[in-house]
Amino acid sequence: MPHTSQFRRAIVVFALILLTWPLVACRQSPRESVSITFLDPEWSHDMSERKELMDIALQQFTYETGIRVRHLPAPESVEDQLALARQMLEKGTADVYSIDVVWPGILKDNLFDLGPEFASEMSAEDPELIANFTVQNRLVAVPFHTNVGILFYRADLLREYGFSAPPKTWDELEKMAARIQAGERAKGDHDFWGFLWPGAASEGLTCVALEWQFAEGGGHIIEQDGKITVNNPNTVRAWQRAAHWIGRISPPAVLSYQEWDSINAFRYTRKAAFMRSWTSDYFLSHPAHSEISNREGATAVPGGSSTRVSAMGGIGLAISRSTAHHAEAVRLVKFLVQKEKQLDEARRTSHPSGQDEMVDLPAILKAYSNAEQSVEKRRSSVVMRPSTVTGQKYEKVSQAYFQAVFSVLSGKAKAGAAAANLEEELIDITGLQAGPPPAK
Repeated sequence: MPHTSQFRRAIVVFALILLTWPLVACRQSPRESVSITFLDPEWSHDMSERKELMDIALQQFTYETGIRVRHLPAPESVEDQLALARQMLEKGTADVYSIDVVWPGILKDNLFDLGPEFASEMSAEDPELIANFTVQNRLVAVPFHTNVGILFYRADLLREYGFSAPPKTWDELEKMAARIQAGERAKGDHDFWGFLWPGAASEGLTCVALEWQFAEGGGHIIEQDGKITVNNPNTVRAWQRAAHWIGRISPPAVLSYQEWDSINAFRYTRKAAFMRSWTSDYFLSHPAHSEISNREGATAVPGGSSTRVSAMGGIGLAISRSTAHHAEAVRLVKFLVQKEKQLDEARRTSHPSGQDEMVDLPAILKAYSNAEQSVEKRRSSVVMRPSTVTGQKYEKVSQAYFQAVFSVLSGKAKAGAAAANLEEELIDITGLQAGPPPAK
């Protein structure tokens, strides 16, 4: 199976870490007969080796501390996950929660401030990431698994068609995608497309469209100072460009694609040259075991006239304000954060498979901060969705945004009119005022 040796090296390192824990456990005071509950949406449908590592880690935590952990799954959709987390927080039925990066403002009233207890652990984290988990000066979750949007590409096809590096701009991607698509269709693969991405009216579209508009200087939709900035020429231009892809380098069906639809078409049926998706340190270190994975590369999302950015995703670990086992919950969160840090270090020292095809990755992917960069050293940064500034209204803000973008992509509205209407809708939702986007 491809990449097995790399995974085995990581497991060996992790196993060595585990071997030292019983020595510590032997010096512990008598084990506590306490049980805590951990709601973990990430674990729910993760059938990869990482799920096995989490199971091992929780077993070791119990062995070391005597604290039992009831590990709960959650529904697959983000909307259902949030609904379940809200319900459980209100009823006080779990102690530790794995929460999405855009949930802090929504769930803040039911979560502990972890800042005082995690000051040392957070000192080495990215400040922008910490800020995203901070609401009203309260750190309501600590970063755990960080995901960013990146561009996957067929490295073998780029070489075949004479491209020495993946695209750095959307203009370059359009030209490469069109050329490769034409060539593959000429060889008989009439269903081959240049570029796949999640275009369904959902949170995934909010992420990709924010990348498009921010890269053109269109701002964050709503800025941290509370100004609604989405209605501007740069945003309109970005939406128009994406609409132009439909039927040219992206299939019309992309407007129904969720994340896994793009992944299946790109990775398993090999029907595209490029795909915008998500990744983390872990999955870059251990690509999917598929026939294509040894010919696949990863790079930052292409940029526009202003910059090059990737949307921030991922999860943090939070503790319920109603927990009766605060100290034990803190111990679990500290334990998991420390184990993840040790695994990050193990990844740094290994040579991840396909690293030669990984370029210009966002520096927030710590295990790849030393990966190859372009001659221009044009490192990608990350862009946050406006979840902290909008708080509990973020859901409605995002829904209004992706519906507006979808109306443009599907040809039901002109970009300029859609942006103007969205501005008015966001004013009604939030009570905030409109303003110009930040200077490029």
